[in-house]
Amino acid sequence: MKTVEFILYVSNQVRSTEFYEKLLGLTPTLNVPGMTEFNLSETVQLGLMPESGISNIICPAMPHPKTANGIPRCELYLKVTNPADYLKRGIEMGAKNISELQTRDWGDTVGYIADLDGHIIAFAKTKINAKL
Repeated sequence: MKTVEFILYVSNQVRSTEFYEKLLGLTPTLNVPGMTEFNLSETVQLGLMPESGISNIICPAMPHPKTANGIPRCELYLKVTNPADYLKRGIEMGAKNISELQTRDWGDTVGYIADLDGHIIAFAKTKINAKL
C-alpha cells in the first residue's frame, strides 16, 4: 500500500474541519465540498466526509450514517509526544472526555475523548522501552 486514508463520516464538514484543524494543529491538504483531508504522516491521511455525501453511495444497502451519531464507530489511536495537551485542547473545543490519561495494560499512556460526532480519539504515548 502506498497510502492509507481513514475517513470519518461527519454531520457538519465545516465544523469538524475546524475541530480537527485546531485539535491536531494541522492545515487540511484538501478542503472542498464533500471531503477534507489531513496528512497525519507521510503515508497516512485522515478524511472527513459529510454523512449526506456518503449516504448517496451506501444507502439503501446500509443504514444512513446519521443513525449512528454518538455511537462509537471507530477509534483513532494517535501516538504523540504530549497526549495531555491534545486531550485538554479537545475537551476545551467540545469533545467529550471518555477516559483520563493513564498507563494501560499494554504499556502505553493513553487518554480517550469523543469528537463532535462521537468518534473515539485516543492520544497515546508509547512506553520508551516497549517492544514493537
